[in-house]
Amino acid sequence: MNMNVNDKTSSDPAGQDGSRWMANPFAWAAAATHYTIDAWQRSVLYADIRRQRGNQYREHLQEQQPSVLDFAAEPVMSGAQLPRPVNYWLARIVPGAEVAIDPHKRPFIVVDPRAGHGPGIGGFKPDSEIGAALKAGHPCYFVGFLPDPVPGQTIDDVLHAQAAFVCKVGELHPHSIGKPAVIGNCQAGWQVLMTAAVWPDLFGPIIVAGAPVSYWAGDNPMRHAGGLLGGSWLTALTSDLGAGRFDGAWLVQNFENLDPANTLWAKQYNVYANVDTEGPRYLEFEKYWGGHVFLEGQEIQYIVDNLFIGNRLSSAELTTFEGMRIDLRNIRSPIVVFCSYGDNITPPGQALGWITDLYRDDADVAGHDQTIVFATHESIGHLGIFVSGSVGRKEHRKFANNIDIIDMLGAGIYRATVEDRPPEALEDDQADDPYLMKLQVSSVEEVRGIVKPDPQSDARFAAVAAISQVNLALYRTFAQPWLRACATPDAAHWRQLLHPLRVGYEWWSDRHPLAATIAAQAQWVREHRQPTAADNPFLLMQDAMSRAIVQGLDRYRDQRDTIHAKTFETVYGSAA
Repeated sequence: MNMNVNDKTSSDPAGQDGSRWMANPFAWAAAATHYTIDAWQRSVLYADIRRQRGNQYREHLQEQQPSVLDFAAEPVMSGAQLPRPVNYWLARIVPGAEVAIDPHKRPFIVVDPRAGHGPGIGGFKPDSEIGAALKAGHPCYFVGFLPDPVPGQTIDDVLHAQAAFVCKVGELHPHSIGKPAVIGNCQAGWQVLMTAAVWPDLFGPIIVAGAPVSYWAGDNPMRHAGGLLGGSWLTALTSDLGAGRFDGAWLVQNFENLDPANTLWAKQYNVYANVDTEGPRYLEFEKYWGGHVFLEGQEIQYIVDNLFIGNRLSSAELTTFEGMRIDLRNIRSPIVVFCSYGDNITPPGQALGWITDLYRDDADVAGHDQTIVFATHESIGHLGIFVSGSVGRKEHRKFANNIDIIDMLGAGIYRATVEDRPPEALEDDQADDPYLMKLQVSSVEEVRGIVKPDPQSDARFAAVAAISQVNLALYRTFAQPWLRACATPDAAHWRQLLHPLRVGYEWWSDRHPLAATIAAQAQWVREHRQPTAADNPFLLMQDAMSRAIVQGLDRYRDQRDTIHAKTFETVYGSAA
């Protein structure tokens, strides 16, 4: 969250030194006049940016294959044509004229998360995972998905499709040095790991970024939601009200609720305060954030029951429809885990907890011939792991440049750190790369120090899983038949249109009767813009008020999360 107002603010509400406005009482009247004009103009421009946001949202909905990819791509394979059809697709990234691709280098496949939003975040901008792979000379592919699932598709079907895509890319590059490297972001991370556990021979190195795998670990407040709501029956209810489909907007709403200060105030205030420059960046991100997609009811039920609440992936308890056990210890490729302490959705504990769940010690890791590399960022948020240009230029670029070295590491656990390159290490052919990646031998004990396993906490979550099964069975027995009989596709459609997040995009666009007036007024304002001075005391008071609002909402969030955690421990503490 960036609260800087074009560097105009100051901690002194009277100005930089107070003299400019305090010396002459009439100057306060002039400051009020200047501020009023500026505030009115900013309000008009802000309203126009929001109008463009609504138009962009509607245009995005009309696209047959909506995506926010910043790279040209050509279709390679459609999941709809597989024996077990799904709504996923595989595309080849077309490199620009300035990019030199080495056909002998292993291809990269970037898989985006289907967790409420549409695809493209892994190639959202030039400095991204896709951009890093291309700059390193690797052929690059992308796995995306359509907004609507194929009726009846399951997680098993998706895993088969992912395996088919990786197999296809391998066939397209028979002479490459090494098997395809696969990057899985967030939800796609555990999906890629599950696929690699069943078809290990298809994969080269795997990079999972911000991927929650061990759901009972970590310290994020979302862990407690399942227990406080009584389990996964509410997921089934939501799918039934959607006529068998789960609206991904509800997942996005959960993300929004994590940070009410940003959702309710800071994000919009930042646009308003920096309205002359923030419009393009804001609209670019909102195209992704508002691209809500759907999941089949049985898909999200599988995810919630077996992963979110059951935590069965990190304990190797899952099996495929054919009866094959999904055990992450079967993966033969190096696994790179990239996570951040600033991530409130997938903290390092959730990203790394599967290691301590599956392995007793380093000898156990070596005995399974597994190579695990982990890297932690100190501050970047969840989306920044995939979106941030600084992360793309730094961590993702080093992962791509050193992927073959990672592939040659022996069995064991390693810590990767990316640091500034010392001046004496700069070489002519690497002058544009100011970073060095260091790989150091680590251990299960070091990972355990990050995860901090807590048997008592695990016992509480195990109790949640048991109660969830009971409540889900009661719901399916007594309520589900009646709801399914009443939940028609038309009623589901209207409920989706009236979702609070969609209404925010729908209500204000060119379809609104006042839109033309605001658009014309905004054009006039741009031609006659009169921004006030950076040390205007009313502007500084505005920013001080904004900071106070953010602090108040942050305190509310902290107290809410504390109450949720204490309630969870009280209700389920007897199981510990």
